[in-house]
Amino acid sequence: MNGLMLIARREIVTQVRTKGFVIGLLVTVLLVAAVSFLPTVMGGDSYTLGTVNSQQLPLRQAAPDTEFEWRAFADEEAAKQAVLDGDVDAVLVDNTRVLTDGEIDSELGVLMQSVNREVKLGAAGVNIAPLQVQSVGADAQYEGARTGIAVVLVLVLFMLLMGQVTMVAMGVVEEKGSRIVEILLSAVRPWQLLGGKIAGLGVVGLINMVTILAVGLLATSASGLSADFPPGIIGLIAGVLVWFVLGYVFFATLSAALASLVSRQEEVNTVLTPLTMTVMLTYFVSFYITTDPTGTLATVMSFVPPFSSMVMPVRMAATEVPLWQVGASMAAMLLAVAAVLAIGAKVYARAVLRTGARLKLTDVLRAK
Repeated sequence: MNGLMLIARREIVTQVRTKGFVIGLLVTVLLVAAVSFLPTVMGGDSYTLGTVNSQQLPLRQAAPDTEFEWRAFADEEAAKQAVLDGDVDAVLVDNTRVLTDGEIDSELGVLMQSVNREVKLGAAGVNIAPLQVQSVGADAQYEGARTGIAVVLVLVLFMLLMGQVTMVAMGVVEEKGSRIVEILLSAVRPWQLLGGKIAGLGVVGLINMVTILAVGLLATSASGLSADFPPGIIGLIAGVLVWFVLGYVFFATLSAALASLVSRQEEVNTVLTPLTMTVMLTYFVSFYITTDPTGTLATVMSFVPPFSSMVMPVRMAATEVPLWQVGASMAAMLLAVAAVLAIGAKVYARAVLRTGARLKLTDVLRAK
């Protein structure tokens, strides 16, 4: 493993010392932080509330920066329908109950309870029972937050996977075209060179991924946005990192194998077209699944490599996924990665020293 680690260290040091890497990382940090604070910067919240046989609570006095619109309903049935249709955020019934669709917004709930207590305490001067919150629909407390996390996640995974896979291919062609690979292979074996390049550039990708996730988590905590996050967010982040590594190794191995078939960087895009289309298709499927994470397509594709490398973490972010499904999906992806490593290493070893015209993959696989 010494040769592999030596190549990996060379790739890491070479990349992190470049101005492009440092500038790109700083820009990424600023963008993630800006997006996390965007809801806060855009201004206060606004709520549409309803009443049934109740007086409007003076919420504006307690929250002057928040907009409140009140609507009166003739009976409780009409109020329930308005809540389910999303026309109102909550309805105050008989000055004792609050109707909501799922869990009430945390800020709105605290505000209504405190103002209701102040109003009734001032009028009666006795202990006041809190408002009873009654959900008239499914518990959708974290539905919006989960969808938002899933959308951001699929974008981050796609951009990092595509960027790192392209970087691996360009590195292979650069070494092959300049004949540097001949010098390197006089000191290490082909599998060490290939494995070191994939590992080194994978660490660079992990640095970007960890930075994005860490800055996003810290920024959302500072802005208060993390209060709406579902429980287990740290476990989700850990799972995303594992899936990123699996997806990266799968696509990067294929990228290196295909890139070894050509000797000029002008041919890289052409030879990588099938792989690029696969990554793009994986992205589109994953993005669609953010709108229906519990559907048949989402469930099936989360078990099919390499789609599972992006679909499963998106499913995990968007909804609750049984642990056995995560384990089965990961096992299938590990088998796919092992198969790709075996085939990719063979193609790379047979083609990387053969310069000149573009090689055919079928010819390389048949060669001995």
